[in-house]
Amino acid sequence: MPFLHKPKEREPLWKEWDYLAQKKGVRHTVYSVNGNEFTGEWLDNKKDGKGTFKWKDTNKVYDGDWKKGKRSGFGTLTHSDGKGGFTKEYSGGWKNDLRHGYGTEFYSDSEFYEGEWYAGKRSGWGRMYYEDGTIYEGEWYDDQRSGQGMLRLTNENRYEGSWKDGKKNGAGKFYYLDSGQVFEGVWKDDVPKCGTMKDFGRDNAPDPTQYPIPDIKLANAEAVVAEAEDHFLQDQE
Repeated sequence: MPFLHKPKEREPLWKEWDYLAQKKGVRHTVYSVNGNEFTGEWLDNKKDGKGTFKWKDTNKVYDGDWKKGKRSGFGTLTHSDGKGGFTKEYSGGWKNDLRHGYGTEFYSDSEFYEGEWYAGKRSGWGRMYYEDGTIYEGEWYDDQRSGQGMLRLTNENRYEGSWKDGKKNGAGKFYYLDSGQVFEGVWKDDVPKCGTMKDFGRDNAPDPTQYPIPDIKLANAEAVVAEAEDHFLQDQE
C-alpha cells in the first residue's frame, strides 16, 4: 500500500498578499495624499522605531522614536524659520504623541523651559527662563507653577515659597536684596496678606533703605503674626 503524503495547507491568497503589502522594516520616504512625508521604520503598517515625519501644512519636522504609529521615546520637533533653515521647538521625551518625561521647550530665542512633562504639560520639576530675564525654578502641575519654587528677578530679588495656579499662594519669603530686607509671611494670588518685614543684609545692599526697620514692641508679637498667618492659610485649604 503506497504511503500518501498529506498536502501542505496554505493560507488563503489574500492573507499572503496582505502580508506582502504591509509596511514593515526600513522604508524610503512614504508620501501621504495630504503631502505629509515619513522616512523610517515600520511595523504592522505603523511607524515603529526611528523615523522622520514632515508636515506639509505647518512645515514642522519630527525626528526621533516612534511606537505603534505615535511619537514615543526621544525626539526633536522643529519648524521652518522662513529662511531655508529650521528652528528647534522641542527636544526630549514623548509618549503617545505628547511631550512626556524630561524635555526642553523653546518658546523664543530667549524664553525656554527645561524640565519634566506629563501628558503634554509641564508637570514635576522644571526651570523656566522668561524673556524678560526672570527665572523660575521649582515644581509644576498642569502647566502651571504649583508647589514649592523660587522666582528670581533680574535685579536678583527673589521669592521662595509656595505656588498654586501659577501664582504665589501660601507661605513664602521675598528677599529684597537691593534694599536689604526680607518679607516672610502668607500670600494669596500674588498678594502678600500677612507677615513680617525684617532687615536682611542691609549693610551690603546696593540701595539700602534710609533707616533700619525698628524693633517690634508688641508683646508676644510672634504669636500674633502666627495666628494671623494660620487664618489666611486655612482660608486657602
